[in-house]
Amino acid sequence: MNAELVRATVFHTPENAFHTAAALQSHSDGALAVHQGKVAACGDYSAVRDLFPHLPVRDLRGSFIFPGFVDTHIHFPQVRVMGGLGHSLMDWLDLLTLPEEARFSDPAYATVIAGEFIHSLVSHGTTTALVFGAHFVPATEALFDAAAATGVRVIAGLVLADRLLRPELHTTPEAAWRDCRELIIRTRQSDRLAYAVIPRFALSVSEPLLEVCQALLREDASLRFTTHINESPREIETVHSLFPWARDYLQVYGKYDLVGPRSVLAHNVHATDAEIEDVARYGATVAHCPCSNVALGSGIFPMRRHLDRNAHFALGTDVGGGIGFGIMKEALQAHLLQRLAPDPMTVSPAQMLYLATRAGAEALAMEETIGDFSPGKSADYVVLRPAPASSLGNVLRGAEDPSRILAALFTLGTAESICEVRVAGDIVFGAE
Repeated sequence: MNAELVRATVFHTPENAFHTAAALQSHSDGALAVHQGKVAACGDYSAVRDLFPHLPVRDLRGSFIFPGFVDTHIHFPQVRVMGGLGHSLMDWLDLLTLPEEARFSDPAYATVIAGEFIHSLVSHGTTTALVFGAHFVPATEALFDAAAATGVRVIAGLVLADRLLRPELHTTPEAAWRDCRELIIRTRQSDRLAYAVIPRFALSVSEPLLEVCQALLREDASLRFTTHINESPREIETVHSLFPWARDYLQVYGKYDLVGPRSVLAHNVHATDAEIEDVARYGATVAHCPCSNVALGSGIFPMRRHLDRNAHFALGTDVGGGIGFGIMKEALQAHLLQRLAPDPMTVSPAQMLYLATRAGAEALAMEETIGDFSPGKSADYVVLRPAPASSLGNVLRGAEDPSRILAALFTLGTAESICEVRVAGDIVFGAE
């Protein structure tokens, strides 16, 4: 529908909730006015109705509307390794993950998984995702095709490595340059697709391959960059042995001009103060993946140290090291784990919503387009409707304070609570 007024309880955070105490905006009887795929207005129903008296009203009272969730770190070829518990990162890669990723040399298999992957994204309310593609071009093409068919926003790329993985996952600098440039052209066919340059991690890429990444980013300033950093001690030790000239892990990427405002670095659990300060100086973002960090025994993200140094971070599910596609679950785990961190803090419900939405938009340099319901932004949104007899429904019947309601939604909300997901006003999950 090109124009409508959606009536429900509305929550969003147009500002950084870690910096602004009143960042959370909520409307218990709220409305979202949508026109030609963009937000025309957001506020109390009566006020928005007065502004747009002729718009048809879709009455969803009893439901809750959030901006679409943004996942800043997730792996397409790892859908079927979820639940591989009891391993540390490097053993998990060798025993479970890399053998599964090698199966993506089969385009038919990759196409099946691509459909499963995109459906899982949207059914959990994710409308934008920064995705590690496959090590194989046809498989990465299958991911882009599935995303385009559904209408979800996907930023992805070919995963690059030329050492220390399984040989079938390796490329060469020459092939990487050719293949990435061909895929970049393919993503320009849709305004909901974009390309990211993705060396898997410093451990698996040579300096000539890092130079290819540098050249790609220099050639096209619209590209994003993403990789891993400081996830586990054993990984960090190996990187130091491979790049003895580097002061720290981040400097490996920094030497090749790979870190900047369009860069997302996954994890940064075991970061030095200098590295966190450099993340802030470069204007980059850390993808915080709390479920994966715990499942793989990697550690607890030093959130307060990042905040103290003004280093930006957002959320990622890290499927399949993580335990599912739900960004709401990641926000909840971020809250729980920070209470137990060495430097503990309490992440508020408003901050949880910010991390799940606008923080991700900022990470991807898309904050002018998505992330909240400011007028003119794309109408990307999630509708949650708790089942009346559910624990969530029971809790909400007795809750009036917006923060209390939001906390209950993040604590008890699941994929089953999500009944509709839209991107630019187009439905990508659910029914009319």
